[in-house]
Amino acid sequence: MKNKLVDLFNIQYPIVQGGMIWNSGYKLASAVSNAGGLGLIGAGSMYPEVLREHIQKCKKATDKPFGVNVPMLYPNIEEIMHIIVEEGVKIVFTSAGNPKTWTSFLKEHGITVVHVVSSSKFALKAQEAGVDAIVAEGFEAGGHNGREETTTLTLIPMVREKISIPLIAAGGIASGKGMLAAMVLGADGVQMGTRFIASEESSAHANFKNLLLDVQEGDTALSLKELAPVRLIKNEFYAGLQELYAKCPSVDELKEYLGRGRSKKGMFLGDLVEGELEVGQIAGLIHKIEPVADIVKHVIAEFESAKKEVAYF
Repeated sequence: MKNKLVDLFNIQYPIVQGGMIWNSGYKLASAVSNAGGLGLIGAGSMYPEVLREHIQKCKKATDKPFGVNVPMLYPNIEEIMHIIVEEGVKIVFTSAGNPKTWTSFLKEHGITVVHVVSSSKFALKAQEAGVDAIVAEGFEAGGHNGREETTTLTLIPMVREKISIPLIAAGGIASGKGMLAAMVLGADGVQMGTRFIASEESSAHANFKNLLLDVQEGDTALSLKELAPVRLIKNEFYAGLQELYAKCPSVDELKEYLGRGRSKKGMFLGDLVEGELEVGQIAGLIHKIEPVADIVKHVIAEFESAKKEVAYF
């Protein structure tokens, strides 16, 4: 399969694995890259030296391209960026911050830079900052999200209208049909996060993976817009959060309720009651945990089949 995204990353299929905190260690990233997509190590949940270790292990586990996802709102950002350069990482996805801050530095070191946005306004700003590609993420996505609540169906063509560089669609995509739909709307490829949580290689706790299979339509919601918008499974932690919202809490009160390590508690340690559980709406269409290689194979097979079906219209 040849297109601008495949050429940019030197990969087989235009499928990118979301660099999700607590889910995206080197085992998942290398498995996706070995299957023909682009795997990403999620730096957001790693101390700098832990990230270095995962990069080194990923290089041993695959000879295919892989990258690192860096949420710029996290601490130790300068140290993280220098580790990425020192370890020879060739692709970096940045998010949750101003792309002007690090794009020039990374590109000066020969690194391909992709920035994640949730609006056409910020897509244009990222292009002006010199990034090589854009991830446009609709609010169906799990994890940190856009405040505007723009859906992928409307966001992708709006962003495509504004930018000329390669565009990756994210949010609500977990199948070949979803991939085809996004590309018809103007994307050059897709990023899938939630689908890869439910893989054998993801670093998510088994409790979290199994719960994801039970998620139905309406079981997730976007919350915490006052801090950083995040889509959560409606568990006991979420219910307590809604009780707090009923009292019109201050930002400090929300921070106090959230506390520290809440996402680690839920997704990595498997506390389904008190943990923060981040998944996308598309979880309702995910019914089993599979090896990454099988997930990619099924997505591509369905994509090719769907293309033939569409040709009949």
